[in-house]
Amino acid sequence: MDIFDLMRSRRSIRKYQERQIPRELVEKVLEAGSYAPNAGGGQRSVLVAIHDRELAERLGRLNAASMDRCRLLGGYVSADQPSIIDDPSIRSGFYGAPTVCVVFTPVNFLYGIPDAFCCAENMVLAASELGLASCIIARGEDTFDTLLGRELMKKWDIPGGWIARCFVTLGYCEGDYPSAKPRRENRTKIIEG
Repeated sequence: MDIFDLMRSRRSIRKYQERQIPRELVEKVLEAGSYAPNAGGGQRSVLVAIHDRELAERLGRLNAASMDRCRLLGGYVSADQPSIIDDPSIRSGFYGAPTVCVVFTPVNFLYGIPDAFCCAENMVLAASELGLASCIIARGEDTFDTLLGRELMKKWDIPGGWIARCFVTLGYCEGDYPSAKPRRENRTKIIEG
């Protein structure tokens, strides 16, 4: 698929089928993340895929619990694919996705957040190309600043001084794939000399 068609057609999915995705596709999504642009070519991000529905659900509940609604800008995401912003009764920030990827970066690295989200963008585009549903989820810092989060980082050999920046949920879309929202006007400008 043409990259521009891929970017126009990809959607953030928050309703997932129960079936797990094949490991081979998880590996391809991780590979795409590893090729993301990164500051100075340093490749400082560490990508971890949780290919375990039960563990993903436990972390998803921690993620939802860390939601600070007073920091939101707007309160509506989608009728087709509701967010925990739309529906406080949703208990998992990962929406039942059977696989979740975590992007870690050094905590004091100036470009850690941009690097992490570049990885996440590559991953969701690759997922879409592979026929998978995906969504980028924030609150990595808060999710892993818990007893379970710290235990998992130790178990996974994530170095001290590293922090979870974001997540990419992966699975198969439950129900109809959403159509595009109209683009808001006046969001782009070209300044010429």
